[in-house]
Amino acid sequence: MRKIVTIERFILDNQPAHARGDFTNLLYDIALAAKVIAHQTTRAGLVDILGRAGSVNIQGEQQMKLDVFADDVIFRLCDHTGRLCVMASEEREDIIPIPQEFSKGRYVLVYDPLDGSSNIDVNVSIGTIFSIYRCREWETRGRLEDCLQKGRDLVAAGYILYGSSTMLVYSTGAGVHGFTLDPDVGEFLLSHPDIMIPEPPRYYSVNHSYFGRWTTGVQKYVRWLQGLDDSDVSPLSERYIGSLVADFHRNLLRGGVFLYPAEANKLTGKLRLLYEAAPLGFLVEQAGGYASDGRGPILDIEPVGLHQRVPMFVGNRSLVEKAEAFIREYDMAKEEG
Repeated sequence: MRKIVTIERFILDNQPAHARGDFTNLLYDIALAAKVIAHQTTRAGLVDILGRAGSVNIQGEQQMKLDVFADDVIFRLCDHTGRLCVMASEEREDIIPIPQEFSKGRYVLVYDPLDGSSNIDVNVSIGTIFSIYRCREWETRGRLEDCLQKGRDLVAAGYILYGSSTMLVYSTGAGVHGFTLDPDVGEFLLSHPDIMIPEPPRYYSVNHSYFGRWTTGVQKYVRWLQGLDDSDVSPLSERYIGSLVADFHRNLLRGGVFLYPAEANKLTGKLRLLYEAAPLGFLVEQAGGYASDGRGPILDIEPVGLHQRVPMFVGNRSLVEKAEAFIREYDMAKEEG
């Protein structure tokens, strides 16, 4: 029988010899938060957790009750440990300082507490996305600048997928590893070691209802994915759930590309750089893939705001680089015209 490896054992076995333990324990704090949130998502139809919370978040979106719950769980499990200098949440307008009564730590936690939560009413998979950076300056308690770091500066990133099973997938820059929650013992067990995005890719994921809003370059690219217009590749199958973590997870394990392009009236795109694009870009590169805004690597973008948005193409490197080629061709034709 294969050796059973818990997430705690895996984290401990893979920490460097000089580690102080703060980073290791922070990862386990996130795993604990995932268990608490998973417990509520699986009971969503049985308790008063569905529906709207009656408030609107910084993105102008109605907050769902489970959004608020997940945000609060992550904050309360991480604010007092002495491992963080500051936090930032997709649900909150400003940075989240560590209360003065608690020690300041060396790390920064940036998270989307519950991506795709509007889908929970119809029992569709949803997820939590998290990023960990180092605090830039030890003397101060935690600043906006600590959160506004490029994806290249990430120490770790990952997501938790709440679906038919609960999975935690993360990377510390040494490969991507997936753990599945065993509800009988209440522990995450290593189920997907050393994930690499497979070749050849099988799927593409995009909301086709926005086709008319895209640039000519993006439209041509999507038709290329479909095997139309004398495409030089076999058509890919379309799979689109509309829940980012679920779409990304499927393509990571099966091969493919997820895209949320800019639109004529949304040139900056929709996805958040800090909370969605950068952490998933970090993961996909660790798995042999690539993430781009259509013109260059997502991980090289310098954030200028907590809720900055970007277009995103993420998946197999060959597919994402092809998207860049179509967009460059359109840009050049536009300039010449």
